Amino acid sequence: MPTKCDVLIIGGGVVGLSTGIAILEGNPSLKVIIAEKESRLALHASGRNSGVLHAGFYYSPDSLKAKFCRDGNRELRILAKKYSIPVREVGKVVVVRNEDENNRLETLFERGVKNLVDIEILDASVLNKYEPLAITHERFLWSPTTAVSDPIAIIDAMRLEFELLGGSIRHNTKISLTEINNEIIDSSHQFDATKIINAAGAQADRISRAVGVGTGYAMLPFMGVYRATQEKNLPLQRLVYPVPHPINPFLGVHFTLTLDHKVKIGPTAIPIAGREQYSFLSGWSGSDIAQSFKGMSSLIRGDAHDFGKIIRSEWPKVIQSLLVKESLELVPTANQVHEWYKKPPGIRAQLVHVSTGKLEQDFVVSRKLNSTHILNAVSPGWTSALPFGRYVKNLINS
Repeated sequence: MPTKCDVLIIGGGVVGLSTGIAILEGNPSLKVIIAEKESRLALHASGRNSGVLHAGFYYSPDSLKAKFCRDGNRELRILAKKYSIPVREVGKVVVVRNEDENNRLETLFERGVKNLVDIEILDASVLNKYEPLAITHERFLWSPTTAVSDPIAIIDAMRLEFELLGGSIRHNTKISLTEINNEIIDSSHQFDATKIINAAGAQADRISRAVGVGTGYAMLPFMGVYRATQEKNLPLQRLVYPVPHPINPFLGVHFTLTLDHKVKIGPTAIPIAGREQYSFLSGWSGSDIAQSFKGMSSLIRGDAHDFGKIIRSEWPKVIQSLLVKESLELVPTANQVHEWYKKPPGIRAQLVHVSTGKLEQDFVVSRKLNSTHILNAVSPGWTSALPFGRYVKNLINS
């Protein structure tokens, strides 16, 4: 017999957990189950992200990302403190490489002000006081509330919160959906749920299409690879980022710090076939390839992004020397480091709107009958998770 529950959440990543927490905080009497297809949590995007608590100045003020990132930054700190998870309050400098980027820096600053984020633009003459190893052209942006923590430790804390509230997690459990008699149900008949939330990350669109949701999108995965070295080899004090590209939704090669005193450069943003293709020989399927091809074709036909430039700029960065070479525009002394090693890759499952060829840059949530589908929750999904979970909870109760 199927297990009865009030809410079934598909996916035990940061979004699934935060949504489960929000639901139970609002109504502790509900029976909420998370179905996770893996044997443990944090094997994919939620456990492979950079660990950066973003401040919230990158995002358009009318976006869901802007709405939740600043508050999520604060709330993750509270959660980390509760569970004695370290947070390194390092801050971030966004540096400028040319006059064009100098003009775009102003746009970032204006977004941050509208999003009520604590940021300021400072003259290049004082950059040495913030990050002596970085260089900039005329000005830079200082973000004091950007920090780093441990994604896996945060996931584990969320798991504890969810379970203490009465939630249950079922591992090694794959769910497929179907529509019968004007209701969305678990077609594998493992669960009999009143409401279903699809928070399956890179697999969310595959699950949603079975019930006619998200059919106008294709999923195009991008692999992100970092190189790392010991902090003693490159003693940065802050995160160092470039001004992002005006139309492509990636932050460019940058420097991040870790809790265990490593410095990372990257990531790449390489379009690949598989949603879980952490190596080039595994982690993909025929349907993955079809979706990726559909997404790439749409990007090539559309004019929302310069897909050719993405290919030309990103693929060479799989070669360490070229990745390091690009990073020298931010931190020239990185060329003195000879002890780089490859970090495990992560995959950004990027939703493409097929008819326009646009990479969706905001969170995308769709509803049908008793089901809610989180189709796009890429960066800053980790930072934004707790308030975003409340947003999803409010949606299903509306």
